[in-house]
Amino acid sequence: MVPRSGLAAVSAALLAMNRRLEVRDVLQTIVASARDLLDAEYAALGVPDDQGGFAQFVVAGVSDEQWKAIGPLPRQHGILAAMLQDATPQRLADVRKDSRFGGWPAAHPMMADFLGMPIADGEQVLGALFLANKRCAPPGEQSRPASRERSCAFTEDDEELLRLLAQHAAIALTNARLYERSRELTIAEERTRIGHELHDAVAQKLFSLRLTAQAATALVDRDPARAKAELHEVARLSGEAADELRAAVVELRPAALDEDGLVATLRTQAQVLDRAHSAEVDFVCEGVRALPAAQEEALLRVAQEALHNALRHADAGRVRVSLARRGPSAVLTVTDDGKGFDPGAVRSAGRHLGLVSMRDRASGVGGTLTVRSEPGKGTAVALEVPGG
Repeated sequence: MVPRSGLAAVSAALLAMNRRLEVRDVLQTIVASARDLLDAEYAALGVPDDQGGFAQFVVAGVSDEQWKAIGPLPRQHGILAAMLQDATPQRLADVRKDSRFGGWPAAHPMMADFLGMPIADGEQVLGALFLANKRCAPPGEQSRPASRERSCAFTEDDEELLRLLAQHAAIALTNARLYERSRELTIAEERTRIGHELHDAVAQKLFSLRLTAQAATALVDRDPARAKAELHEVARLSGEAADELRAAVVELRPAALDEDGLVATLRTQAQVLDRAHSAEVDFVCEGVRALPAAQEEALLRVAQEALHNALRHADAGRVRVSLARRGPSAVLTVTDDGKGFDPGAVRSAGRHLGLVSMRDRASGVGGTLTVRSEPGKGTAVALEVPGG
């Protein structure tokens, strides 16, 4: 049973694990939390691969220099293999005296008392979490129970606490993997869409550019005036192709949200698109600062999709991107004065997939997407997400 005095620390550790979205960050948080909660000198977490080794291995309590000196990652053998194959905890007074112990590399730190716990999702073992060298309380320290002053060994209570941590670690790790997989699929979808646009827009313009240049070459001797007109057309087409490429590059490589934040990223996007297109594109922000990473990514991608529709399909002369706070929420709105469309007939308007993608992004962060449009009266796309 977890003592009342430790509940706050356990709660803080569980919250820290579930705030992370990247698998590597989750692994590091689990290891650091376990080491702190159980007062161990060393902690590590290994995620197995299917070749008898570890796909990922994270440690705490070992310096970078020590880690490099230790050498290659360990294999799945001995006590580590027992935790992974049998999904059984291991609590040992001295790991070196266990019959399964196979020794360490020369640079490996010395370890004695050992506590290991599998991290499992149902019957699937996701990893092995283990601690070594329980810290002893200095003589005379009154903040520790007397039993801890007499022994450095991990206790049954320590094992139960690590079991609780491992159960929540499995949830956090599974969620992080799902998030990364979802992001990979989203990136693949974005690249596919942009690839189609490059083919449909840029490739067509380059083909026209080639034909026009060939016509100018044929006319240059017998009809210089017409050849000159064709060359002006070459210049126009090449300019449009360059604009298409700039816009595609903006979508492929947006400014890093982690470094610049949503507001700066949207402002930069609007400025670049304003220069790349004949339409006027501007951005305004009212009272919105930093948002959770998932919300910022959803808002950015919806803004990009709405901008793409306005600039490529709606023949808009002006597009405005606004980000504002509405109570506890943040609201992104993209409005244009283009030709508009009938939302009830999005398939014929050629926007069905874009609208589905935006709605999926909205639902993924608990947001609400609304689209208002009429033929000849422009379009307004709004996404409201919690956390503003």
